[in-house]
Amino acid sequence: MNLLSVLLTSMLSSTAVDALSGKTGLSKSVVKKLVALAIPILLKSMTSNASSASGASSLLGALMQHTNKNSFADQIQEADTDDGGKIIGHILGSDQDKVVKDLAGQSGVGADQVAALLSAMAPALMSGVSQANQSQASAGSQGADLSSMLSLFGGMGQQAQPEAKPAAGGVDGSALLGALFSSMMKK
Repeated sequence: MNLLSVLLTSMLSSTAVDALSGKTGLSKSVVKKLVALAIPILLKSMTSNASSASGASSLLGALMQHTNKNSFADQIQEADTDDGGKIIGHILGSDQDKVVKDLAGQSGVGADQVAALLSAMAPALMSGVSQANQSQASAGSQGADLSSMLSLFGGMGQQAQPEAKPAAGGVDGSALLGALFSSMMKK
């Protein structure tokens, strides 16, 4: 299973959807649609950010601050939405307003509601990526090569795709994990 599938499965679980719905006031069907649209976009942006050494180092630092191992639902219920808003701002950068407006248009809700949902799910998303990165690093220290780790976390297109197709051209998270792993190995 690739990183995208893992994150979608976790974030689209009934308990996580219930938590997001409760936190944002959005219907469960809208939450599911927004999560399925947003996660590939966020992974693509994180991958782009991690493509430079400074970006990867910055993202790695942020991931080290988000190591919560509670369920996604618990993390969403406990989420500091101010922190979540800052996370989304860092991930999307100057594209934040455009992405939020696009998601609002695709889901039929207001931009403020999309921003609230992204802020509520951001800390859990970061914890999920952090756990995947730590698992990858642990596997690397046991002698696995980068190819096998990317295959494990990226799926290399071999796994069945989740219900929602990635809007960002097949983003599966392998490039993001590869950049982060490379950044960790240089330290």
